[in-house]
Amino acid sequence: MSFTSKIGATTIALILTFFSVNVFAQCESWEGSAKQTEGEEAHSIYRQALKGKDFATAYEYWQIAYDIAPAADGKRDYHYTDGVALYVNMFKTETDEAKKAEYIEKIDMLYDKAIACYNSKSISLKCGDTDECYQKRIGYLQGRRAYEMFYSLNAPYGKNLEVIDSAIEAAGMDSEYIVFDPLSRIVVWQFQKGKMDKAQALAYYQKMEEIAQHNIINNESLSASYEQAWQAAQAQYRAIEKDIFDCEYFKPILNEEYQDDPSNPDVIKSVLVRLKRRGCPDDDPMVQEIDGVWQTYAAKVNAQKQAEFEANNPGVLAKKMYDQGDFEGAANKYQEAINNETNPDTKAKYLLGLASIKFRKLAQYGEARRLAKEAASLKANWGRPYMLIGDMYAKSAKNCGDSWNQRLAIIAAMDKYSYAKSIDPAVSDEANSRLSRYSSSLPDKNEGFMRGVKAGQSVSVGCWIGESVKVRYN
Repeated sequence: MSFTSKIGATTIALILTFFSVNVFAQCESWEGSAKQTEGEEAHSIYRQALKGKDFATAYEYWQIAYDIAPAADGKRDYHYTDGVALYVNMFKTETDEAKKAEYIEKIDMLYDKAIACYNSKSISLKCGDTDECYQKRIGYLQGRRAYEMFYSLNAPYGKNLEVIDSAIEAAGMDSEYIVFDPLSRIVVWQFQKGKMDKAQALAYYQKMEEIAQHNIINNESLSASYEQAWQAAQAQYRAIEKDIFDCEYFKPILNEEYQDDPSNPDVIKSVLVRLKRRGCPDDDPMVQEIDGVWQTYAAKVNAQKQAEFEANNPGVLAKKMYDQGDFEGAANKYQEAINNETNPDTKAKYLLGLASIKFRKLAQYGEARRLAKEAASLKANWGRPYMLIGDMYAKSAKNCGDSWNQRLAIIAAMDKYSYAKSIDPAVSDEANSRLSRYSSSLPDKNEGFMRGVKAGQSVSVGCWIGESVKVRYN
């Protein structure tokens, strides 16, 4: 009889009988078997059908492959886990409750048999034959089992939790991140329903946190997945966090973590944040101690960053030195900023800042005016530089000779204020205020008559100003 004919003779009745295989043969491989070729061919056919989601064909040939060799070639558990996948699919599409219960039973048996094979080390693993290696795989299978129980099989939470417990117990820090979501949801629900106490809920939280942090740091390929899963689990716990987290519970745990590496800033910050999150008050001795260490570290780092920032931003340091009264230092820093700046608007602001210092603090009027004009040339329709020049003229007016020349200097100042508001509405109010203030300081008409100067006539302003103005009188 051909291989195809043999397969054609297989009937659906195997669904009820394939589990009767002797327990001692449940880990049998096809290696050296008279049916090795038949098993390998059935394996290949069902695997391809499963990938193509042809579940009927996959199931038919899977039964043959499983019957011949439950452990395939003795190096993998596909015949168990693929059987689970097939029965899960059948469960999802089944409406008969008796059939669904039957499928669940078969899924449990497949997982149990796979785990039994690993416990007896009947299936070889690439990681070796150590107990740790086998326990890690068992933990993986139990984790997958728990996931299917929660999301596909609607298993009772109590039974689901038992499987999750066994998964974590077996795999430890290698527990897969997919167990976090069902575990956190089950714990929160059971706590809210009074089926789990605070200590248990906290223990599960702490275990997930330990596994997550270990893998976020050490598991490069899956770090992001563990972090995302842990954040989702924490989000679930927020519904009960006020009821289960407290300062005193976490202090010993966090203190041990802190004492293990008290000079590590990441540890210091993490412990401090978690202490406060757990409700520890600011006056708690442990909080005060760690907060003091963190503040010292933060101040040092901030000072270094500020120094670096100021070194790369002389304009900022110039303002700081100005506020501290170091006007010469501020002027030097503004000049450094001007020399390094390529943006016209920013450079114009630095120029005006330097002009203000030269004028108001260092009494260098000529240089201040030159800088203000340069600032104005870089930024169109900017009245602020002309307001500053007007202030220079007004302040220095009393040093421009006799009363006549002092009043001419006031005209020069008022001309700058008028021009400033004509090009820049932003300074209009300020300019009008200045114009109003100095309007009474215009030259006296009688003195102008004595000098032979008529209104509207251009005359030169003396002293350092050196500009011509059109005379106007009170």
